[in-house]
Amino acid sequence: MSTKVLTPKTRAEAYSEAEEFYRNAKENLSKSPIRYGAFQKPKYVKEASAMAYLAALRAIDGHLLGRGISAQSLPTSIIEYQKVLANAPYNGKLSVALEIAYENLHIFGYYRGGVSVQMIKDGFSRVRLIIDTLSRTGEKR
Repeated sequence: MSTKVLTPKTRAEAYSEAEEFYRNAKENLSKSPIRYGAFQKPKYVKEASAMAYLAALRAIDGHLLGRGISAQSLPTSIIEYQKVLANAPYNGKLSVALEIAYENLHIFGYYRGGVSVQMIKDGFSRVRLIIDTLSRTGEKR
């Protein structure tokens, strides 16, 4: 059985998917009540964390597609995504944003089941920063 990875073909498609992933993540997160600074439904936090993290990666895909990188050449690991942002402008703020999104959402929120409202919301705000910053940049410099 072969697996086919669906990647966006255009910058616009990638940013559209990033926005959709982000909206879906926010919707899932809203399904969990909050008490004492913690989400009460870990299932929704895990799903939302995974989707928000993927939104950040898809926004980076959009940035690369807009710079002429082919869909087949998009990064396939966090290390490759980190290298992309290490070479991007914005004085390192996007690199830090990706690192925080990776740790807070992918590692702690998704894998480890973290439910801290502050941690998850910080991860979400970093994803929003990545999407907003990269989607405002031009097709090619």
